[in-house]
Amino acid sequence: MGRKKESASGFVVQGSILAVASILARIIGLIYRVPVTNIIGDYGNGLYGFAFEVYSMMLLISSYSLPTAVSKLVAARSHRGQHKSAYKIFKAGLLFAVVVGTLAAGFTFLFADFIAGKVMKDPMIALSLKVLAPTILVVAIMGVIRGYFQGLGTMMPTAISQIIEQIINAIVSVAAAYYLFEYGTKVAKVLQNENYSGAYGAAGSTLGTLLGAIVGLLFLLFMMMIYKRVLKKRMSKDRSGQIESYGTIYMLLFSTIVPIILSTAVYNSSVFIDQTIFSNIMSSKGVENYTELFGVFTGKYRTLVNVPVSIASALAASTMPSLTAAVASGDRRLANKKINISIRFIMVIAFPCAVGLGVLGSPILQLLFGDTRELPANMLMIGSVAVVFYSLSTLSNGILQGLNRMNVPVRNAFISLVTHVVFVYVMLKFTNLNIYAIVIGNVIFSLMMCVLNAIAIKRATRYKQEVYKTFLVPLISSAVMGVVSFFVYLGLEKLTKSNTIAFIIAFMVAAVVYVVVLLLMKGFTEEEMRSLPKGTMLVSLAKKFRLM
Repeated sequence: MGRKKESASGFVVQGSILAVASILARIIGLIYRVPVTNIIGDYGNGLYGFAFEVYSMMLLISSYSLPTAVSKLVAARSHRGQHKSAYKIFKAGLLFAVVVGTLAAGFTFLFADFIAGKVMKDPMIALSLKVLAPTILVVAIMGVIRGYFQGLGTMMPTAISQIIEQIINAIVSVAAAYYLFEYGTKVAKVLQNENYSGAYGAAGSTLGTLLGAIVGLLFLLFMMMIYKRVLKKRMSKDRSGQIESYGTIYMLLFSTIVPIILSTAVYNSSVFIDQTIFSNIMSSKGVENYTELFGVFTGKYRTLVNVPVSIASALAASTMPSLTAAVASGDRRLANKKINISIRFIMVIAFPCAVGLGVLGSPILQLLFGDTRELPANMLMIGSVAVVFYSLSTLSNGILQGLNRMNVPVRNAFISLVTHVVFVYVMLKFTNLNIYAIVIGNVIFSLMMCVLNAIAIKRATRYKQEVYKTFLVPLISSAVMGVVSFFVYLGLEKLTKSNTIAFIIAFMVAAVVYVVVLLLMKGFTEEEMRSLPKGTMLVSLAKKFRLM
């Protein structure tokens, strides 16, 4: 019994390490995208956004699921003491990554001009695509090594390599974007085409992605060298006598990879489809600045919305092991309790983030990007609710997978995607919403996923959703926070004539107001508070101020 508890505890710790690394990587990602966006402008960001979505789809199809597949297969064999088979799976995965990664990278590089000019309707995208193409191979190899270490039960190599990769990415992206944007400006003057400055600047930003991945891979190879002695020792103790053939291993890899590819492809292809529909319809309507409009969507709206969503997703990941354990034990009551706590925790984070982005969107855009225009501020005001829906849909996907309903999120994502595409096409074709149609479409997609996943969870577990503490308390607390922070910002901005001072103070007031209202409305019990990180300290503070 002690061993089981220890094992489960270790698993949660390892999951938490990966969650923290993911959060840090996302924060670094936000920090460096701000100067890059300011350097290359909306047009350059549009080119980067178009290129990155094509790259992401190629990566997804070729090797995105490899870390998960290798991790699952290696973990199963390591648990049974079949260390030789586990290492053989690693070698098979590595060969697969090299072959498929090379093919995908070669295809992307060779067809970059066709994809940019004929599919995306902007030839300037090709330069960024060509720089990104080799990254597909590097990330494929890196994914297999990460999957191998995760399968062995250690998340540290993956966590550290993610942070190193993102730091190098940040430094190179900013520096290369600056220097290549300057070079592109000179080229633009010679060729009398101002778009070259944005094209070279965007290519500089993608260069950071490539070099970050290369340095991350070098770190993982270094870790493999250090681990070599331990690996040999483990294999020498393998007395199982079972070493699977490469044919069997590749059959297992494919059977594991395909469902993951399908679910991930459907869930993540909405932006790729959006940009294809958007560029073609806007081009046919004679709208010339559609790349710039898409740059505002990817470089500003999505950058800001994705931060709270990714933090919520990372935190949700750490709750999955305990849910899976509850399901495996057959304790439905405990599983339902875990589901309820997970959803409540995510909503406590998502609601204030959504309200904050909607109410203080313009001050945030001014602070980070120096952008005072109505367009990006309106996009945040309209689309900030997607933070709640994406956070909840991502969590509910994980819950369904924890309940062994692996195909349900795929089906729900497909239904949501079809609905989303129809709405986006109709709005773009028959209205003048332009880029707002993409924002509204994202809200529709994430809302549909939430509804369908909620129905599926209820059917699987007879789970009854608690509404007051989970949704109403965070919503009301966030609404009060939003009103107070909005008027605090307006008053201070008029008084100080400084957006920065007004925003910082309004943000601090917002945080205090939200927590106070949340606790006064009994959003958390003392027991629940104590289960949070630094929970004992939080409880003592709450009692000191008579909030609990």
